[in-house]
Amino acid sequence: MVQGMTLAEKLVARAAGVTQVRPGEVVIAKVDLAMMHDSGGPRRVAPMLERLQAKVWDPNRVVVISDHFVPAVDAESASILDLTRKWVKATGVTKFHDMQGICHVVLPERGHLRPGMFVVGGDSHSPTGGAFGAYMFGVGATEMCGVLVTGEIWLRVPETILLHWTGKLGLGISAKDMILAMCAKLGMDGGRYQAIEYAGETISTLSMQERMTLSNMAAELGAQAGLIAPDEVTRDYLLKAGVPASEIDITTWQADSGAAVAERHDFDASTLSPMVAAPHSPANSAAVTEHKDVTIHQAYIGACTGAKINDLRMAASVLKGRKVASSTRLLIAPASTRTTAEAAADGTLATLTEAGAILLASGCGACAGYGAGVLAENETCIASTARNFKGRMGAGSSKVYLGSPYTVAASAIAGRIADPREFLS
Repeated sequence: MVQGMTLAEKLVARAAGVTQVRPGEVVIAKVDLAMMHDSGGPRRVAPMLERLQAKVWDPNRVVVISDHFVPAVDAESASILDLTRKWVKATGVTKFHDMQGICHVVLPERGHLRPGMFVVGGDSHSPTGGAFGAYMFGVGATEMCGVLVTGEIWLRVPETILLHWTGKLGLGISAKDMILAMCAKLGMDGGRYQAIEYAGETISTLSMQERMTLSNMAAELGAQAGLIAPDEVTRDYLLKAGVPASEIDITTWQADSGAAVAERHDFDASTLSPMVAAPHSPANSAAVTEHKDVTIHQAYIGACTGAKINDLRMAASVLKGRKVASSTRLLIAPASTRTTAEAAADGTLATLTEAGAILLASGCGACAGYGAGVLAENETCIASTARNFKGRMGAGSSKVYLGSPYTVAASAIAGRIADPREFLS
């Protein structure tokens, strides 16, 4: 009798060209797509390829996105972007999105992902692609060089850790609160560099952009991949992104009934409060009430986890008709140029700026310690980003708290960490 497979096992088996895999086996997987950005991409891999006298195996399967050093703020940043643009042209890579937004948002937004794909990304938050039923994970420059030359990568078949959610999210609570709650319970090594699968009735009600937040921050749980089985919500998003209906398979890429998982953890969304992570780890998460009255100097709505269009709308719902505290600055860096355009078209941008928000360029920006919005010594910030490691957003003595866009917006109004429900009820 053939034992059923998890979603992760099905995806890896397809990439490996076999019908069955089991956790612990080592396989050689064919890569459907390789994604790089300006920070870890051409400037790192180009010298390696030159030393090897090797060429890219298939330029049509490579996507390059500039998002870290954009827009250039000094000569070094400009040089890195110049190198990226020249490398893309020289190697024949046509899927190049220059200054269009953060790679993890632009990749699906431009229709590059499909259920069933096996994808590697040159960034630690590459598990975002798992929200679309694709097996996607991050690799370093050396591994990426190997992929670019061969189109393959070795992989130890992961175990699956099932994170199962039931219940309905309450007012002012989002996927960001869900993942911070999971970080608090499981810790930053709870994923054990295996495959996490998010499932349950709560997950099925989430928009694709909310699912992307969960898959993205599988990295904060220490997982290799963060998977969500595709469904009609997935199909609708991809159709709007220009993916042909014939290439969207939401039937095959489901876990088999009774497939064995290494662990299962159950969560109830109806009992969840807005969550805030204290410095300097997402695992330092607790209910917002545990952090109330912490004075902030800056509120930052940005990054791949916190500045998509639905995130900006969350913030706008709190800020509408209100003003940012005079003692606080609110910075907003939309996740992509399309996000900015959509927010401008539906009035979201006007609501944010009328409240006193300062609009920044789309890109990784202050989340990764680049460009505008970094923190001075001893400053305190609450951010919708994925990480709050010591010194990540600026000076080593600065402190970063993490929260949902709802909570960040509420805190900007109050000038201190605040419960968004006080502004929504």
